[in-house]
Amino acid sequence: MKISRLNKILELIEKFEVNTQEDLAELLKESGFDVTQATVSRDIKELKLIKVSKGNGIYKYATMEDTKDSIYGNKMLDLFKNSVLNIEQVKNFVLIKTTSGAASGAAEFIDNCEFKGIAGTIAGDDTIFILTREDEYAANILERLYDIIKG
Repeated sequence: MKISRLNKILELIEKFEVNTQEDLAELLKESGFDVTQATVSRDIKELKLIKVSKGNGIYKYATMEDTKDSIYGNKMLDLFKNSVLNIEQVKNFVLIKTTSGAASGAAEFIDNCEFKGIAGTIAGDDTIFILTREDEYAANILERLYDIIKG
């Protein structure tokens, strides 16, 4: 049942502009899946869905692959990849050094990724601090950010 639901989610976000977890839960219910918002939230994290801008201040769910087809997603991904100089974990923090003036844009990319366990993100001119709820979350985010930069 779970695999069918995850596949249906991918189908729905491709077919419709899904803006919220509640919208996604409703579409799943209309498709015959009895889900709660908490289940949808876990599924979104498992599928590693992110929110991307439609260009008018409204965001929709997409996969990382979908962002490669999006001008906004491409620009944000490129900005992140090209501006990050160093990433390190310090306990339950992830510290990111960027080129001068790029931290805000790189932090927006991170915020749109909706990584699990982030309590808050702060961006300065060339530094981003990500506070996570546990050290393990910081380690996972660090690994995923390295994967994004390499990919």
